[in-house]
Amino acid sequence: MEKNPDVLIIGGGLAGLASGIHLSRAGLKVMLLEKNNYPKHKVCGEYISNEILPYLKWLGADVSVLDPAQITNFEFTAQNGKSAETKLPLGGFGISRYTLDHFLFENAIKNGCIIINENATEVSFENDLFTVKTPEQSFTAKIVLGAYGKRANIDQQLGRKFFVKKSPWLAVKGHYHGDFDPNLVALHNFNGGYCGVSTVENNIINICYLADYETFKNYKNIEEYQKEVLYKNKNLKAIFENSTPLFDKPLTISQISFDKKLPVENHILMIGDTAGLIHPMCGNGMAMAIHSAKIASELITEFYNGNIVSRDALEKKYTADWKKQFSKRLFFGRILAKALTHKKLTSFITTIAASFPSLLSTIIKQTHGDPVTVN
Repeated sequence: MEKNPDVLIIGGGLAGLASGIHLSRAGLKVMLLEKNNYPKHKVCGEYISNEILPYLKWLGADVSVLDPAQITNFEFTAQNGKSAETKLPLGGFGISRYTLDHFLFENAIKNGCIIINENATEVSFENDLFTVKTPEQSFTAKIVLGAYGKRANIDQQLGRKFFVKKSPWLAVKGHYHGDFDPNLVALHNFNGGYCGVSTVENNIINICYLADYETFKNYKNIEEYQKEVLYKNKNLKAIFENSTPLFDKPLTISQISFDKKLPVENHILMIGDTAGLIHPMCGNGMAMAIHSAKIASELITEFYNGNIVSRDALEKKYTADWKKQFSKRLFFGRILAKALTHKKLTSFITTIAASFPSLLSTIIKQTHGDPVTVN
């Protein structure tokens, strides 16, 4: 087995797999470490803006073969029932992570990326070379990409600042059968959080919500919390009461941090949620993850081609490009999410947006980008 690839990617989510495909296509030796097997369900909103479609097609991963739901409209509702709806500027599609991750995994293998089902436990950097250890073996690489998601023990090993802070957020996700507009992605506000609802392939409804742990811990279980808190929004109550769960129990993750993260840590180029997490209520984290993979992969290719002459130059260029594309979106997402935790302000914003749909469209554009072109 190859022990010293050109690029080693830690994590096989959207960002890790997209970069694996991209860099393998560029002729580099690429290894990806992923602790889980495919396919696997993940806690995720499962809506992606169409801005990323040109890049996926360039990768040879045309998602149209997966028959995703075609999403054109966005709806927002406040807890008091007030709602606002608008057309999505670019539109989007709904696809489950179970299906999409496996599809990208198969494409990565096809393009020559070596994928190993092991968990990276330690990363060190010495003499311009990385050593990455798993419980079973050790690898070396010139370049390492961090694509292991929102939070992992390796963040602690790297001394990342956000890891030591307690986060108040818990996320819950489930798939359902029911009657829901397949062209709609909806965001429903409730006391202590937000719930996204949209359709994925095979007319399956994805319901994923972010809850404040201080509110959540007052209830015995998820079912009681949903009935006592989420059902206060009549729109959410109607969706849950008219849908049949497909999972034995919902998936959950805790300690979700929206604190600022650095796109480069200990010389590792961070991509996807590992570099920065946008609030789920902004609904565009999947596209941003894939876009960040494109940025890093293009620069790494330039580095190996000699167009970027040093590691320092590579890291500075990636940091600058990442901030240019995403820092404003993340900042706006944090501000908007904080504003929508206030009941009266949420009601006011919803009322205004219902009267002026163009305002809602303008807000959406602040967290979405232009179509991702490939040179």
